[in-house]
Amino acid sequence: MARTILVVDDSPAHLKLMQSAIEGRGYEILTAADGEEALHHAQAYHPDVILLDVVLPKKNGYQVCRQLKAAGDTKAIKIIMVSSKSQDSDRYWGLKQGADGYVTKPFEAADLLAAVERAL
Repeated sequence: MARTILVVDDSPAHLKLMQSAIEGRGYEILTAADGEEALHHAQAYHPDVILLDVVLPKKNGYQVCRQLKAAGDTKAIKIIMVSSKSQDSDRYWGLKQGADGYVTKPFEAADLLAAVERAL
């Protein structure tokens, strides 16, 4: 059975970049454009990995990560924050919310893919 990856970003260009970095690897890819849609998809589809932007409409990535990691049915989902927020404090804060990894934008496709494969 194919592993499912939920890609969450409010920028259509970044969504496309993340998708193209991981497609062709046999993953099923879902997308969401805001925090609430991300929560809905996570609860409905239980993806194996979520690539989650930090700066999102409705709920930010930190809020989404905290909420998913606090809920019994979604806490095992691996979450990789993917953000242009590249300070050490941003990475620290993302991991503190329960994220399993942190990749900064702009990213190399190989780095994003490696983060996904480590999470799996």
